[in-house]
Amino acid sequence: MRKIPPLNSVRAFEAVARHQSFSAAADELSVTVAAVSHQVRQLEDGLGQKLLERGRSVSLTAAGKTIYPLLRDGFDQIAQAFALLAAPKAKDTIEVSTTRAFAERWLMPRLARFNAIYPNLVVSIHASEKVVDMRSAAADLAIRYGPVDADARGTVLFADSYIAVAHKSICPAGRQARIDDFYNRPLLAFKWKNQALSVPSWAAWLAQVDHDSSLELRTSWYSEETLALHAVEQGLGPLLCSKVLIEDGLRSGQICRLEGPSLPGFSYHLVEGAAYASHNSLALFKDWLLGEAASFREGVLDEAGMPGNDTGTQAGES
Repeated sequence: MRKIPPLNSVRAFEAVARHQSFSAAADELSVTVAAVSHQVRQLEDGLGQKLLERGRSVSLTAAGKTIYPLLRDGFDQIAQAFALLAAPKAKDTIEVSTTRAFAERWLMPRLARFNAIYPNLVVSIHASEKVVDMRSAAADLAIRYGPVDADARGTVLFADSYIAVAHKSICPAGRQARIDDFYNRPLLAFKWKNQALSVPSWAAWLAQVDHDSSLELRTSWYSEETLALHAVEQGLGPLLCSKVLIEDGLRSGQICRLEGPSLPGFSYHLVEGAAYASHNSLALFKDWLLGEAASFREGVLDEAGMPGNDTGTQAGES
């Protein structure tokens, strides 16, 4: 007879360990953060061992690191078993999950090239800030943004960084813009949906820049990253934003970078769904996507003129 703790508690722990976030796990399981915390605590009490270290970030204890890989693989195998019984998907349809900003700013402008190469394959995009449970077959492939563990099975497309930018129409001619040029305009900022990420901020950027601290800087907040990106393109003020998402504007010359530091961001990486191995068209899309990412990185490298630029690949934590 198998001796197994309550499966809800085990599933909650596996989700928290995989995301290293209680809030992301709660979103995936469609329960509250308090419920996930209670279930994990129940599992720890039953085992008589602490599995997670809680603080500003979530990490695994030695006991947690021992059991997590086995649980992760076990849940993957369960998902694959039920996927065998599910109705087969049309071979010409690919369901992709990613964030709204990445879908609009990076993926959509490039999809025409994929359609030209594979006109019989249909790509459907599900754009949301919520993490899709890949075991539920809601998506075939996810492009996620966040830290990536060194042993993560997802493929990193590129790493990101954060720079301050403004539309060329409000930047001075003949020299690089400085933050002091924009005291008559608000700083643009947006609300992050994933509260588990320690995100770059104007305060962190300004702390590394010489500027007139006696002048008050106002902030204009947007509820969505895409809205803030549209705002900077309308010349409403400077924005601290993802270099990956604003790169096309920088290349066109419509967007100019302000004098100042580049703050480290996170990585865009691929996560495969349970039915990936049996879905031949996914391999074609993945290969195309990796090729587009490589071309993008090379383009940034050429413009930077040196290795180690802001959008090269990196390893981190997912």
